Amino acid sequence: MKYNILHDKTLNFAVRIVKLYKYLIKTQKEFDLPRQILRSGTSIGANSMESRSAQSTADFINKLQIALKEADETSYWLQLFLKIDYINQEQFDSLDSELQEIIKILVSIIKKTKESAGSLNS
Repeated sequence: MKYNILHDKTLNFAVRIVKLYKYLIKTQKEFDLPRQILRSGTSIGANSMESRSAQSTADFINKLQIALKEADETSYWLQLFLKIDYINQEQFDSLDSELQEIIKILVSIIKKTKESAGSLNS
């Protein structure tokens, strides 16, 4: 159940990041920094989707941890873009709020999976 929510949220977030990328290259006439958030922001969903085909519990956790690292990187780029006036506070708040929800879901799934794996090994 939670996984479907994660998929939907990461896919919707990736769509917003692609739109942000297009907006930034058009308005800022700059390509390197927007490319960074495009890569990390879309990678969150790609890695979480890849976890569905994990070969083991450890592989599943690893893929979700990579997605979490990409989410953290995306958070950094959003903060930077706000500070250098590439996006305004309203844009930041909207994207960051969505990203924080994704991070909470990822952390929850990772934590519960580790707990389950630990109880299986006991």
